[in-house]
Amino acid sequence: MDNKTIAKTIKRYAQLMELHGENPFRTKAIAATAYKLDKLPFAITSHSIEALSEVPGIGKSTAQKIESLLSTGSFPELDRLRAATPEGIFDMLTINGLGPKKIQVIWKTLGIETVGELYYACNENRLIEAKGFGSKTQEEIKSAIEFSIANQGWFLYAKAEPLADDVLTALRELLPDGRKVSYTGDFRRKCEVLQSIDILVEASRSELVDAIGGISSLFILTLDDPLQIEAKTDTGIGFRFLATDPPSFHRQLLISTGSDRHLEQLDERLAESQLPEFDSEEAIYQSLGLQYIEPELREGTNEIALAASGGLPELIHYADLRGTLHNHSTYSDGVNTLEEMASYCRDQLRLEYLGICDHSKSAVYAKGLSSERVMEQWAEIDALNARFAPFRIFKGIESDILADGSLDYPDDVLAGFDFVVASVHSNFQMDSGKATARLIKAIENPYTTILGHPTGRLLLSRSGYPVDYARIVDACAANGVVIEINANPLRLDLDWRWHRYAVEKGVMLSINPDAHRNSGFHDMQYGVYAARKGGITAADCLNTFTAEQIGDYFIQRKQR
Repeated sequence: MDNKTIAKTIKRYAQLMELHGENPFRTKAIAATAYKLDKLPFAITSHSIEALSEVPGIGKSTAQKIESLLSTGSFPELDRLRAATPEGIFDMLTINGLGPKKIQVIWKTLGIETVGELYYACNENRLIEAKGFGSKTQEEIKSAIEFSIANQGWFLYAKAEPLADDVLTALRELLPDGRKVSYTGDFRRKCEVLQSIDILVEASRSELVDAIGGISSLFILTLDDPLQIEAKTDTGIGFRFLATDPPSFHRQLLISTGSDRHLEQLDERLAESQLPEFDSEEAIYQSLGLQYIEPELREGTNEIALAASGGLPELIHYADLRGTLHNHSTYSDGVNTLEEMASYCRDQLRLEYLGICDHSKSAVYAKGLSSERVMEQWAEIDALNARFAPFRIFKGIESDILADGSLDYPDDVLAGFDFVVASVHSNFQMDSGKATARLIKAIENPYTTILGHPTGRLLLSRSGYPVDYARIVDACAANGVVIEINANPLRLDLDWRWHRYAVEKGVMLSINPDAHRNSGFHDMQYGVYAARKGGITAADCLNTFTAEQIGDYFIQRKQR
């Protein structure tokens, strides 16, 4: 070990001491010692432990820890604190601007143990209520996490989309008029997580290099690859640019868009011939005896077989949505009032209804509603519905699924809601059997209308609890329960790979934004992207119903 490694380890020990609330004077002394070790003018390993203990600011106790560190890689006091600290907390300590004091509040007060959960809490506006935090600190933490994730090589589609649009617009302005430019690759297929934004450009390589050089938000990484030009933003988001000749544009667009499996299936259909060149992708697919396959579907599942038989679904569009379900107001952990959210949906989004689903009483961290607060909210909804008609607010709740699978209100309270979204927010460490049984019990509850974010996953940070997807879908089919496509870009849960199975079993899906502020309603677009990847049509989606239709649906559901 060199001096820096030793100093860094002692500093981590000081951080853990502070995190676990140990003696503050001793903690500060250890932190000061770590700084001293980093600045020593000699190699620590060149001195005996006795000589090191006599150096001012180090002392015998620290010298003994260093002796253990050099011989075993650790020391008992550090091992004790490490064992008492969840792995995700160590990840938080690497986030710029997050020190032990703040992490202690995040962990001990808010119950957050991973960076992914912390990022989601920032999106839900949950940090500003905690001691020592505010909206500015919350935004700084969110930005630091985004930067950290991007520099690990992956990023969310939703995070990249606005930047991608800016770059595409700039390219079109910098290239000669009439040149074709298109997204391609994973980005064009609307994959939920990405390693790069790929763009196909009708240009010579030199023209493309000049155009990229004119975009101030990008810097070119290398020009060594003859097939593509790689660039990056200062926030770590990567771009890949591909140049092509005009006659080959649509052929190259089709090739660069499809997944490897999709292209393999096309090759099987082509046999020994080459993919033809035409002036549109539609014409290329048609020449192969196939319906046009939307980019989102080109994943190599069964889309080519469906296209060959004329059986591709007519995919859902954002304009098909008539209302929004599963949203949170200031009654729990939302930013906007119930009235503000209803006004926004009616006047700005031109929707027909809002389903409010504030957190239930077990969600103490999110100001979950007691039974008394539920009655208070219902009274306000009745008053607002009288004023806002024909726009409708439906009385919903996001009821926590407890460890045994029960919901956290008595039946007489659950019976009063128009609909109930049942979701897991705690006890994620169950094995697949227990986690599946827990969900099935909640699905079998006669008051459960929608199963919320079924696996609890957080993209790029938490895989979610393990469940038997088929059994969950089958249980929803047997009990007439809708499955949520949670449109928050961090969730997109239920995973699109299971959408068609759900529809084949007769299960309806609902694209829910899980909005905690008015801007969150726009996340429904990302839910639509995920639904399209899953082959979902408007008829498969609950919130394409009109206000009257969905009102009748909720009544009939409660009468079952």
